[in-house]
Amino acid sequence: MAIGTALSEPPKIYRFPQSKYIDSVRWLPPISALDRFAVIAVFDSDSDSSSIQIHSFTQDPSPNLTPDSQWDSPSRVSSLTASQFKHKSLVAAAAFSGSLHVLFTDAVDPSSFESELSLPEKALHDGPIACVDVMDSGLECVTVGEDGRVNLVSLGESELSYRRIFDSSGLVSFTSAKWASPSEFATGGFGFSLQWWDQRKPGGAVSQFKGDWNQRKGSGIVHSIDIHPSRKHTCLAGGSLGTVFAWDLRWPQQPLLLSGVGSGEASCSPCESEVWEVQYDPYVKSSNVGNVSSRILPTMICSEDGIIAVVEQGEEPIELSAEPCAINSFDIDQQYPSDVIYSLEWESIAILTRP
Repeated sequence: MAIGTALSEPPKIYRFPQSKYIDSVRWLPPISALDRFAVIAVFDSDSDSSSIQIHSFTQDPSPNLTPDSQWDSPSRVSSLTASQFKHKSLVAAAAFSGSLHVLFTDAVDPSSFESELSLPEKALHDGPIACVDVMDSGLECVTVGEDGRVNLVSLGESELSYRRIFDSSGLVSFTSAKWASPSEFATGGFGFSLQWWDQRKPGGAVSQFKGDWNQRKGSGIVHSIDIHPSRKHTCLAGGSLGTVFAWDLRWPQQPLLLSGVGSGEASCSPCESEVWEVQYDPYVKSSNVGNVSSRILPTMICSEDGIIAVVEQGEEPIELSAEPCAINSFDIDQQYPSDVIYSLEWESIAILTRP
């Protein structure tokens, strides 16, 4: 697939080999304009050990990632997210063992961890935590799992407390979650299903969708969800078979398929494998100048077949990188959206810089 016309020149890609498997990467929210840090979940298969590391990112004289600090995790990390919390950064790490760990960076030295709060195995889920997402304020987390539980975790001064707001007893499985507002969030799962939850209306999801476009797609899984802060009524989802679609709560049974097998012309799908992550891309300006409120904003994806691309409603995809192995996570720097950090299956981290 050719590079689209939205970029004046191809992006520059800097690769940083690592000695361990990279499970997830995230930019840390900036505490100051001068410092840039990434948080990385790593797994050492030789020692069967996991850790979360903070790396500093510098560009002068050339781009470089330098490890600064490390926190040893009792279990392999299944989901990683970062947020700002008061005058420091917060990192929430969910584990395959079912434990949840919230790490706080030092207010003076953001390159190191200052403290940690946790909930033990079995407290939240019977099995792995599939996804954790932190509210923008950092005061509350949502966790979901394939056991069918949805939990809200509150951050106190010295401990974490939680309440279970739903338990399907395994009849429904959840694989992803994303906050939309202080009271609303979305979840996704098997069958390309999405659910919308409102804490002001307890008892279950207030709206649901199942993406049964055809029988083959009915078995698909939603791996990632994103919600734009200015358009909380639209939920973006990525998953199996290269599928990326938007679910608008105003028309809950009319999803818009942006990519994937069955989306129409083959050129509309930059990949046909698992889409592991989706994020709205603030760097690419939408070419659609019509009814802005009804258009889906440009979206970045990463895939099992090594693709980083931007898809947009009604436009050719823009391929940014094609790697020889899976890209299992990425993150757009919200302060410098031209910069994207991503993890390659073959023990490497890459930073992509757009012109």
